[in-house]
Amino acid sequence: MFKLILISTLAAAVCAIGNPESTAQILSYSNVLQDDGHYNWAYETSNGIAAHEEGLGAHQANGAYSYTGPDGVRYQVVYVADENGFRPEGACCDGARPSRRQQQQNQRSIIGTLRDDRAAHLPTPPPTPEHVIKSLEQIRANPPKDQKDFSLEALDATLARLRLH
Repeated sequence: MFKLILISTLAAAVCAIGNPESTAQILSYSNVLQDDGHYNWAYETSNGIAAHEEGLGAHQANGAYSYTGPDGVRYQVVYVADENGFRPEGACCDGARPSRRQQQQNQRSIIGTLRDDRAAHLPTPPPTPEHVIKSLEQIRANPPKDQKDFSLEALDATLARLRLH
């Protein structure tokens, strides 16, 4: 019985030593929520994982996360989430973070980045079915008159983004 306990303990110790994930420590952590709904949070761990985000409640968020993959490559994803959906950008190896304005100005560039080899670890959306495009075009041709919050600009942006796929 003693030998079984000793062997089990040694096996568990070897597994823990061989896996840096099991011994990762939180190096830094911050989380701020303001009364008006704005927030920001950030953390970094000893195994190289880091993330940060800032935003306004359920309306919009900007952030990034990075990690080292099993292949030893450092991956970084920068994202925006707002009324136009969640838009990640691929691994920016130099750590450069495009401004929100740059991200919004050129959707085609963002989609191109997703297809870049450096961003192969990001999922890509399937093609948009033609009937969805046609339905949105019909709404564009006959916009609702009784909805005050309806935005032709947002619909045009959505159509442009969906046509890229």
